[in-house]
Amino acid sequence: MARNRTHARDERRRAPASAEDESHRLLDVTEASRLLGLKPATLYQWAYKRRIPVVKLFGKRGALRFRLKDVLDLINDSVRPADRPSWPQR
Repeated sequence: MARNRTHARDERRRAPASAEDESHRLLDVTEASRLLGLKPATLYQWAYKRRIPVVKLFGKRGALRFRLKDVLDLINDSVRPADRPSWPQR
């Protein structure tokens, strides 16, 4: 019986979500740090210094989560265009 509940829970996780639902999906520290290419410790520091928005579940000392949209916004806001092409012009 417990196995069937676990299987049903896994199926719900895999259910397709709309783009809006997906942007509000919460990432744990490991997932967010992978997306940003950072060590989890760096992400904890950024959260402590409020350099990135966080969601704290279950109060002040609760689990730390990051909205996918906030992580993607941070990446998009950090893009710096090249001043000039890095390849020779012909």
